[in-house]
Amino acid sequence: MEVQQIFDRIAPVYDRLNDLLSLGQHRIWKQMTVKWSQASLGDTCVDLCCGSGDLALRLARQVGANGRVYGIDFSSQLLAIAQQRSQSQYPQPPISWVEADVLNLPFANNHFDAATMGYGLRNVIDIPCCLKELHRVLKPGAKAAILDFHRPENPQFRAFQQWYLDNLVVPAARHFNLTEEYAYISPSLDRFPSGKAQVQLSQEVGFATATHYPIANGMMGILVLTKGWG
Repeated sequence: MEVQQIFDRIAPVYDRLNDLLSLGQHRIWKQMTVKWSQASLGDTCVDLCCGSGDLALRLARQVGANGRVYGIDFSSQLLAIAQQRSQSQYPQPPISWVEADVLNLPFANNHFDAATMGYGLRNVIDIPCCLKELHRVLKPGAKAAILDFHRPENPQFRAFQQWYLDNLVVPAARHFNLTEEYAYISPSLDRFPSGKAQVQLSQEVGFATATHYPIANGMMGILVLTKGWG
């Protein structure tokens, strides 16, 4: 099953399953991600793989009425939910929802003051290409913060994570008739580069600085990137 189809299918229960996957902590980590992006009042920002809009809505609060946020996702179902959420807010947040591929962004070079990405990098088919596109659309000196699940290096935490996925997440997905869709999580974690490898990939595509912060005992991490001035 293609990743795009998976996310279209899980869209109606995406937020509830995210709560379960992150032990209810994803809101705190998303706030940390926005903070590390250094988005400021009046900025133009992008949230890649925006899903149901959590990070984009947080970015919108950060940039204020004079700023602009673009939420990008390839799942039309998730974008519809994100749009619904933003329309239910008053005043209307300054967000444009765009159906697009993060490997081929429909924006000019040096366009954004800051960027975020939550639980998306692990699912793209070409991570270096995604990082390169992100580098291209950021202004010189701009930062990006990328939040995702990881396999912990510590064997005990790794074993706990696998137990948690097998015994809590997959049965919950089964309850929503989404077993097949959530079966992709374990293999995606196995394939996902470690924090050190992400730093190296980021530097290879041109980022001036790249730092990976492990959180939740290494089960989660935030990659913070800065585009150079050169």
